[in-house]
Amino acid sequence: MNAILHAQQLTKHYPGSIALDHVNFTANAGQSIAIIGPSGSGKTTLLHCLAGILRPDAGAITLNTPSSPLRLDTLGDAALSRLRREEFGFVFQQGMLLPELTAVENVALALMLNGTDRATSEARAAEWLAALGLAGMEQRRLGELSGGQVQRVAIARAQVTGAQVVFADEPTGALDSATSSEVLDVLLHSVAANGRTLLVVTHDPNVAARCERVVELRDGRIVADSGTVPASASGPAAPATTNFKGAFNV
Repeated sequence: MNAILHAQQLTKHYPGSIALDHVNFTANAGQSIAIIGPSGSGKTTLLHCLAGILRPDAGAITLNTPSSPLRLDTLGDAALSRLRREEFGFVFQQGMLLPELTAVENVALALMLNGTDRATSEARAAEWLAALGLAGMEQRRLGELSGGQVQRVAIARAQVTGAQVVFADEPTGALDSATSSEVLDVLLHSVAANGRTLLVVTHDPNVAARCERVVELRDGRIVADSGTVPASASGPAAPATTNFKGAFNV
């Protein structure tokens, strides 16, 4: 596999603690990777550094884009913001969507921030919502959707721009077990259908088991890395009832 994201000797300090202690990490294109560990192990800090949300105190982070490698740790704030809009997608535990906007507007906003006109953005957003099982719900606001449906909107928003890497921080943490499984199906299969890379921070062993690779952190260090493991009975499940075939070739 080709490395898409590479971190070398990442260090991040907080008052009285070391969140990342000279971490080396590589994500390959098309992989789904679970990052696990106890609270305070550094997993969310690692995710946020890799995504350009936090700056490491030391170390290098390289994103291999189609045009040329980019050193995230050397980019200015404006360049990092543009990179997060164009190359990265995000799914958070609480969705982090705008409640005053409809589902289609929330997804379209990601495209509009990159300069796409509203009509084109909303048409593209509607295609993604339909592909994720939300056809007919485009004009609903978040309060009119279930928790699982809200997370589907967040998954659509994370990918509508063509992001190379999707970062998910406890994406099923606020859902019941049945809804969690359904949302995870949608997330894994929609990302895989596009050949994108998925990095998931999770406390849930069921979520971790569904990813191709599991990386464990303790005390700011990687203590275990499964590498690429073959699919098995505990690996990625068959696609959910949502029909993804051809849905993302747009």
